[in-house]
Amino acid sequence: MQLDSQLGLLKNTCFHPSPNQDERPDVDDISGIVIHNISLPPGDFGGGWIDDLFLNKLDPGAHPYFEQIADLKVSAHILIRRSGEVIQYVPFHQRAWHAGVSKWQGRERCNDFTIGIELEGSDEQQFEEQQYTVLIDVISALQTHYPQLNRDKITGHSDISPGRKTDPGPYFDWARLTNLRSS
Repeated sequence: MQLDSQLGLLKNTCFHPSPNQDERPDVDDISGIVIHNISLPPGDFGGGWIDDLFLNKLDPGAHPYFEQIADLKVSAHILIRRSGEVIQYVPFHQRAWHAGVSKWQGRERCNDFTIGIELEGSDEQQFEEQQYTVLIDVISALQTHYPQLNRDKITGHSDISPGRKTDPGPYFDWARLTNLRSS
């Protein structure tokens, strides 16, 4: 996996620009990765609803759950579908709106300095092998361009928003990331 550092985009992936982004306070401070999971409606995979949510096009009448979330203004830098397909929504040098109220390693407002990676999944089941393969490739590409992103700078949404968020959930296999660069 390769990254176009000028555009802040992964090469050879779909780019669906989300309106839910803005400038980072310090573009040189990209020093963390937050792993999430998402499925819309909860537990359903493969549809276009995640795209619709991140692009502010979610129809609140399409499913009862959507009435609760249709007005949210959220995004992630990328989504890794269960098939391994990658969709990018926000260039890495921009701030995606993925973390919400958050604190990690003594710093608040984690959107300011982290990259948000969504895995299509849920807290109730395992992720697919191809998702881990792609996730590791993406993280390795990011580490090449953003030297602060060592293994200790990767966390889950549950760790930066404890009590409020549970993802990536108990089925995420953190041990799969042990071979990533650690310094």
